[in-house]
Amino acid sequence: MTGATLYVCTTCKAGEPVPEGAPRPGSRLHAALLAAGAPEGVRIVAVECLSACDNGCTVSLSKPGAWSYVYGRLALDDVPAILEGARRYAATADGIVPWRDRPTVFRKQSIARIPPLEPNP
Repeated sequence: MTGATLYVCTTCKAGEPVPEGAPRPGSRLHAALLAAGAPEGVRIVAVECLSACDNGCTVSLSKPGAWSYVYGRLALDDVPAILEGARRYAATADGIVPWRDRPTVFRKQSIARIPPLEPNP
């Protein structure tokens, strides 16, 4: 099993006005995920933009040779479900967690599913 990466958009505003200098909702989500602790086989990485600005706070899961996913409309209350979904994703060989085994936020708030990259010939 190759390690998975949970990317968290730290620039997401989640449709909220953010005063100058105040942490954005995406940054708060990233901090909450780090505070809760990454599951085994998962690293949590901050990124500046996942280009899903109309979808609130967003995260992405990926690992070499596996399907990747982008999830949106996430909030601080979703931290346990995000980490559980990341744990289940990391435990797969191909990135595909059976539908009924995915947390509800991953079933209902998926923005994109991206096929694995093909090795260069």
